[in-house]
Amino acid sequence: MIRLPEPGHPPPWLVVLTLWLLVFSASSQIMIIAPLLPMVGDDLGIEEALLGTLVSAYSLMVGLFAIISGPFSDRVGRRRILLVGTGIMTLALGAHFWVAGYWSFILVRVLAGLAGGVLSGSAVSYVGDYFAYERRGWATGWIMSGTAAGQILGIPMGVVLAGWFGFRIPFLLFGVSMAATFILVFFTLPQPEVRRSPDPVTLRRAIAGYMGLIRRPEIAAACSAFLLMFLGISFYVVYLPTWLERGIGATPNEIAILFLVGGVANVIVGPQAGRISDRVGRKGIILVSCVGLAIVMALTTVVIGEVWMAYPYFFVVMALVAMRIGPFSALLTALVTSDRRGSLLSLAVAVGQVGFAVGATLSGILYASHGYAPTSTIAGLSVLGMGLMVWFLIPEPGADVAVDGIPRDAAEAATPEAPDLPATGGAGALGGPGAPE
Repeated sequence: MIRLPEPGHPPPWLVVLTLWLLVFSASSQIMIIAPLLPMVGDDLGIEEALLGTLVSAYSLMVGLFAIISGPFSDRVGRRRILLVGTGIMTLALGAHFWVAGYWSFILVRVLAGLAGGVLSGSAVSYVGDYFAYERRGWATGWIMSGTAAGQILGIPMGVVLAGWFGFRIPFLLFGVSMAATFILVFFTLPQPEVRRSPDPVTLRRAIAGYMGLIRRPEIAAACSAFLLMFLGISFYVVYLPTWLERGIGATPNEIAILFLVGGVANVIVGPQAGRISDRVGRKGIILVSCVGLAIVMALTTVVIGEVWMAYPYFFVVMALVAMRIGPFSALLTALVTSDRRGSLLSLAVAVGQVGFAVGATLSGILYASHGYAPTSTIAGLSVLGMGLMVWFLIPEPGADVAVDGIPRDAAEAATPEAPDLPATGGAGALGGPGAPE
């Protein structure tokens, strides 16, 4: 077996920067395809009815390979998974240069979806392995702001470049940033010294492992919360632009600015909410975010009567969305030990994909028959359900529950004889570079 060179212990900011660039590149190449679909159809002669399959093919592969890659992540370690995923994604994005028709485009999107599935949950899993629990909110808050940065910078820049040089250029651009991520992972990120699964990955073991996770009440609640989170997002976001255009009279450019404003809110609030949750706890912040978001979503059609009102309102919406991302991600990392973390995060991502797909489908039916008001109300109820589920059903490390899924009394009893069962996480828990400042 070829052994990869192991870097030393990089400073926390370099770990965060590497994973931030991963999230920026991966999310940007997903978001850019929607505004480029008309151009793709014109240049390649693809029928309009088939353009949507370029998106669904990617999502299908992400969900499938997220489930497949989870047990491998727990077995071989997060660093190898990051290298495999970023390497395949780099090749897939570079291959967009040679697409010449529908089937070649489907092929490269399938390959990109494979890589996306491998990478799904990997950044948060690595944070759970590398950083002490008391720093995970700060780290995940900054890392997940990479999605907002893509929304603010990557997508507008990609659309402009596509207009000048063709639709292939944005994918090549994000391929370059993904290649830079691969290089950073290879030379700077170590494999955290945490317990890994000792069992070879087989189909039977993988299924048994996932079933074992789901049978745990707190894991079932976490996956259900993830489902409700993405269900609410899709109910709210998918038909918001349509309602703004047809109901309020917004132009496509005004809607583009609206999402830019939302990205700014995400960048501002996300990292700070994660940092605060490290100090005061996760669940309270998640509940406040969900209750506020439920109210704001449900009142959207009541409050917004003119286009200009949508900007501050959507800023608040996205600020509340960002407020829960870091704390919820950090909370998920503490529900299981390190040898199951990759499986849990991959399962959550797959469930989230299902929630988003179901929400997008049902919201279309509801919007067509009753308009946007009931659609946004159901979005709010879904978000409220998520908050209540987290508050009542998911434990947070405290007096009775240790970090990483180990009961407090069992963790304390095991620590002297079994130091490989850490009660507080990976390298940071051992006083390494992830330790709290």
